[in-house]
Amino acid sequence: MYRPNLMVFVLYFSLECICQSRSAIYSLNYIYTALSKPVELPGIHEFTAMGLMNNKQIDYYDSVAKKKIPKQDWMREKLPADYWEKGTQSRKSKEQWFKVNVNILMDRMKHNNTDVHILQWKHGCEIDQQTDGTLKFIKGIDQYSYDGDDFLAFDDATMQWVAPVDQALPTKRKWDGVQILNQYTKGYLEKECVDWLSKFMEYEEKEFSSADSPPKVYAFAKKSQIAGHVRLTCMATGFYPKDVVMHIKKNGVPLTKHDGVLSTGVLPNDDDTYQIRMSVHVPEADKETYECYVNHRALKEPIVEKWDGKCGDCGSVVGGVIAAVIPIIVVLILVGVFVLHRRGTIVIPCLRTTGKGSQNEGSSDRGSEEDVQKSMLPNGSV
Repeated sequence: MYRPNLMVFVLYFSLECICQSRSAIYSLNYIYTALSKPVELPGIHEFTAMGLMNNKQIDYYDSVAKKKIPKQDWMREKLPADYWEKGTQSRKSKEQWFKVNVNILMDRMKHNNTDVHILQWKHGCEIDQQTDGTLKFIKGIDQYSYDGDDFLAFDDATMQWVAPVDQALPTKRKWDGVQILNQYTKGYLEKECVDWLSKFMEYEEKEFSSADSPPKVYAFAKKSQIAGHVRLTCMATGFYPKDVVMHIKKNGVPLTKHDGVLSTGVLPNDDDTYQIRMSVHVPEADKETYECYVNHRALKEPIVEKWDGKCGDCGSVVGGVIAAVIPIIVVLILVGVFVLHRRGTIVIPCLRTTGKGSQNEGSSDRGSEEDVQKSMLPNGSV
């Protein structure tokens, strides 16, 4: 009975990265997951907590090791021992909070302890970096769910909690009754979280500034669904940092979206570099000159890759150019999801990326970036 929910939990984080990859957005999120009882599966713990920056794990804690640890070298090097000590104590407190509240929700939902139930919380922020380097707040995220279903979410515009199910109404009334803490939550999402994200972005930038990686550029075409046309693709991959300029040029003139140009935006590879693809449909018999233009700060001069006019799969033999560079983790995830789906084990909608959790955590430690507030409720429960 519990296995479908458990598999959602196992695949949740990686699937979220697929669903939410966007080129111009920077994000910092913290996700806490508690099971109602232990399960005998390797790597699955009764409680886990992790930080994600731009959908990449930066720290981790679980109920076995009971220690908050860095998952990126720049986190380990830039943040002092005191940061990790305070973070460990904070997450130990959260672990106890979740243990109490998952039982409260089980009683409210009229669930017994036969099956495993999951309580999860996700909170964080998203920003856009402007051309002048300033950070523009886009939105804050403070969401809770139980057994994969949305339970409660904070609306920072109204400073009220939104309850999508009747069982969440008692919690909504409790939490909205402590408006000073709702104000604190809004402040964290719009200011404190953004400050931490800005700091982490600076740390990461310094870490990799001496190791800028130039792009590799490819121009190729494959058969189009439009009769008599081919789909011309320009791809740049393996570059760092993520800022890049790409154009498809016809006779030296950049084509635009009005000419039918489509772009994937900048996407992450699995080695901390990035890729981008642009494509456009052109007549198969077109004899005009098409080029891929790419500029990046790691280049002394822009790369201009000319298309040779050939179509990789228009004939009987498929050409040797592969039209995509897919991170290894995505391939593994999709294979896993397919196998589980064929077995009838899981049904995972992309929408289920809201954090399942409990009220904003009860730590008084402000020395760690995920400590949102002291206690959302007088009694500290849902």
